[in-house]
Amino acid sequence: MTGHERETISTDMPPWKSPVVLSVALHLLIVVVALAGWSWTSPVQEPEPRTISARLISPEPKPSPVIDEQDQRDKEQERRQQEEKEQQQAEAERKRQQEEARKKEAEAQARKREEERKQQEAKARELAEQQAREKEAARQKAEAEAKERARQKAEQEQRAREEAKRKADEEQRRREQAERERQEQQAREEADRKRKEAERRLQERQLEALAEQSRQEREAEARRQQEAAAAQAREAQMLTDSEKYQALIRERLSQAWYPPSSATENMTARLQITLLPTGELANVRLVSSSGNTAFDNSALGAVRSLNRYPVPGNRDTFERYFRQFTIEFNPQRLR
Repeated sequence: MTGHERETISTDMPPWKSPVVLSVALHLLIVVVALAGWSWTSPVQEPEPRTISARLISPEPKPSPVIDEQDQRDKEQERRQQEEKEQQQAEAERKRQQEEARKKEAEAQARKREEERKQQEAKARELAEQQAREKEAARQKAEAEAKERARQKAEQEQRAREEAKRKADEEQRRREQAERERQEQQAREEADRKRKEAERRLQERQLEALAEQSRQEREAEARRQQEAAAAQAREAQMLTDSEKYQALIRERLSQAWYPPSSATENMTARLQITLLPTGELANVRLVSSSGNTAFDNSALGAVRSLNRYPVPGNRDTFERYFRQFTIEFNPQRLR
């Protein structure tokens, strides 16, 4: 049959029997089956998106109204064969997709088993490492315990040595202390002996000093008595000399004094005379006035009129009685 005849035959076919519609429906069926089969599986990894391959069949030219029955049968047979072929293809595609899904699931299972194997290996390695760490920790602990035992033993030995040294030092100190105490005792005894000897000598010296002091006191007393006697003798001599020279001075002044006519017996002028060791007048001062100026001046004139006063040659007598003395002028007496 020619193409023109096919167009004529297919002109009266209903639309839903069109190859295009059948092809689209078949592909949709395949997609639904594939989706249903994919949803029943539980792949580990999500499968790649499926692509739908569709083939567009251009509509055949409408057949002519005159249809041959044989051609109709052939066309129907051809259509059934085409449908069967498409069904076979769809079935093959479905099986292929199922096979791919099974492969993917198998691959996912294999990957899962591989992951589990790797996890088991990692766990095994971790367990081995843990055991190794524990073994190393046990070894280190054993070494630490051995070191600690060795350290404790060394410390015990060190303490024993230190204790022995301490006892030896203590014994040495005890012997030295005993020696020091013995020496100190000897030193104390020697010091006590020397102290007693020094006390004895001191007592002897004190006794000698007391005796010497007593002798010196007796001698000093004798000297004092002698000096006192000499002093008394000198004093008596000085008093005698002073009285003699005082009498001479009063006599000289009485001879040189000329009281004024207005003088009365009640008038007295007191003068202080200072002499030099040679007997020369150093100074004269009116100590107590008579109340009459002429009387006072006459007394002063009499004192100044003497060029030299009679004084003793003994310096002590002069210093005591004639260096400075006081004399009273009265018409009745000179004192």
